[in-house]
Amino acid sequence: MAKKSKRSSTKGSRAKPKAKAAVKVKAKAGMKAKAAKLLARVSARLGAKAKASVRRTLRKAAGKEPSVAAQLAHNKKLVLDFYRKLIGDKDYEAARVYMGTEYRQHAPYATDGHAGIAEWVRKFKEGFPQHHYEVKKVIAEGDLVVLHLHGKSGPHPHGESVVDIFRIQDGKVVEHWDVIQPIPEHADNANTMF
Repeated sequence: MAKKSKRSSTKGSRAKPKAKAAVKVKAKAGMKAKAAKLLARVSARLGAKAKASVRRTLRKAAGKEPSVAAQLAHNKKLVLDFYRKLIGDKDYEAARVYMGTEYRQHAPYATDGHAGIAEWVRKFKEGFPQHHYEVKKVIAEGDLVVLHLHGKSGPHPHGESVVDIFRIQDGKVVEHWDVIQPIPEHADNANTMF
């Protein structure tokens, strides 16, 4: 009589799945991490039909969840558009649509809120009507966007190296920090400030 294979099962009992190497799930953000863990558990316990069903469900869910990269790209565009209106065009009213209901200011030269930034833009436009800037770097992480800029035709003869940091909440700019450094006539190195 032929021996039964270890892979076959007797009627009424389920075969234990063969021990598999531990599935390493890469760290992913939010829903994708949970989905990957679920798929790993399902793969270890259920058959091909169940795995396929879970994969279809996860693909549908993943299609609805914006990717982190897409969200960061959206945040960068939002801040660049906002900055162009507020600083480039010196037009608070045009920039207002990019701002949240509250606007928190950390720069020492402007007061908190919309009235504070509107007044600062008015004075800036009056004092430096030819001011313009060149974007050197745009960095986004989480809810923050950082601009590294070369300000020109402002208060300093060689311009300024500016780092502006903005916080995004619900698709709007809600908070601002900055660091402004005048560019000297001569530097101790040839690397520039950018």
